[in-house]
Amino acid sequence: MPNIEEQLKLIKRGAVDIVSEEELRLKLKEGRPLIVKAGFDPTAADLHLGHTVLMRKLKMFQEMGHRVKFLIGDFTARIGDPTGRSQLRKQLSQEEVRENAATYCSQVSRVLDLDKIEVVFNSHWFDKMNMNDMLELTSHATVSQMLARSDFRTRYTGGQDISLLEFMYPLLQGYDSVELKADIELGGSDQIFNLLVGRDMQKDFGQPSQAVITMPLLEGTDGVQKMSKSYGNYIGINEPAADMFGKLMSVSDGIMFKYFELLTDEDMASVRALHPRDAKVLLAKTITAQYHGKEAGETAAEEFGRVFSRGEAPQDTPVYKLPSGGERAMDVIIANGLAASKNEARRLFEQGGVSLNGEKLASEDTLLSREGILKVGKRRFLKLQ
Repeated sequence: MPNIEEQLKLIKRGAVDIVSEEELRLKLKEGRPLIVKAGFDPTAADLHLGHTVLMRKLKMFQEMGHRVKFLIGDFTARIGDPTGRSQLRKQLSQEEVRENAATYCSQVSRVLDLDKIEVVFNSHWFDKMNMNDMLELTSHATVSQMLARSDFRTRYTGGQDISLLEFMYPLLQGYDSVELKADIELGGSDQIFNLLVGRDMQKDFGQPSQAVITMPLLEGTDGVQKMSKSYGNYIGINEPAADMFGKLMSVSDGIMFKYFELLTDEDMASVRALHPRDAKVLLAKTITAQYHGKEAGETAAEEFGRVFSRGEAPQDTPVYKLPSGGERAMDVIIANGLAASKNEARRLFEQGGVSLNGEKLASEDTLLSREGILKVGKRRFLKLQ
């Protein structure tokens, strides 16, 4: 186990806040493996790079010799975390939660060593609770405390509904910390209210309060909204290497360094010394290699350079056999899904975005009758035979 100052340096990388650093320091001074908890509600089947921000911090604690508890909130997912919500969240069925949770462990294993962590499900204790137990939990908070939370306060003053079930969510998350006797809990910066409820609840149950470490929310490829499948700006950890590499190359220079800090172990001073183009290639190769292996990262970089820098067709370009006598360019494009609609295809023709073997096609009525590579837009290719 590294010394305290070395541990704190690693812990602070990318962190937004620590409540409190002095308490954390005292816990580290005890010289024992601390219980480190982070919870993930399986509200969707696929994990993306935004989820891995907390997972990578858990891995860091794991490598320092602490006890990591990866909590799958299969019970709390049925309610849905109200954090950041402007309206009631749709409740999930037990079957939906179960199906989503089934995919988590295999995906988590791509970041964490499952043999060295404890995966726990909060249904293990909540399903055993009776009505009296649940009512007892409600005594650990007041309505005024809940309405002090910014998103609840905004909804309340705006006349929008807040269900009593949503009020229960922070209490349930807090009780998870009691059950696990957590020394440290990790969460996103938007989770601070819930995490602090855990500290208070532990105190009520006669336990030392956990230290809280919050991490930033990772913006998606648009550089604006937090990464989310619902926003279409996510990079899934199960995506093919080429797709992952391409999406990472599309990230803006302004957000690239945040990705480096939160998603890699690269030295930030060395990264900032690079030309932005070289830095972005390094980012894409590094993260792609984390999930697909070093060779896949190199191959994805070569493929990207061939397609986007030199304008060549990808190696796996689909093949289309032209009928004898040829076929209209528009018909070929639509039949092969190279444009979402005829209107989009016409715009591409007008903008000079359609070419055959490097020669621009001026008209949608151009007859395609010879072999070659048809390119539509910047990324869509078709091999004609």
